[in-house]
Amino acid sequence: MAPAPAPAPVQLAIAAANALADKPYRYGGGHGDFEDSAYDCSGAVSYVLHAAGLLPSPLDSSGLMQFGEAGQGTWMTVYARGDHAYVVIAGLRFDTSGRGEEGPRWRSEPGSRRRYEARHPAGL
Repeated sequence: MAPAPAPAPVQLAIAAANALADKPYRYGGGHGDFEDSAYDCSGAVSYVLHAAGLLPSPLDSSGLMQFGEAGQGTWMTVYARGDHAYVVIAGLRFDTSGRGEEGPRWRSEPGSRRRYEARHPAGL
């Protein structure tokens, strides 16, 4: 559930991430169409951004390196490099890599930020 003061796009992004949180991982998943049976890292991030009204079509990890504005956002930050991407929304990491099940999940441990581009939606 989104924090009460969260702007509407953040609330929509959290709801979208929750909807994917039981999907399996598949390389290329979420790129042909936002609606898929499995997602890779950038497909999951693209799905969340699209549901929030922030992205018109899926991007791969390299494309997400150019998303939005440079730096960390207040509510949402996409971390991307050529081979991986994840998003932090309202302080929580949504990622396909980490401890536990494979696939897009909320992860309790912080993600590496080494060699990642930090990008955020304007105003968020």
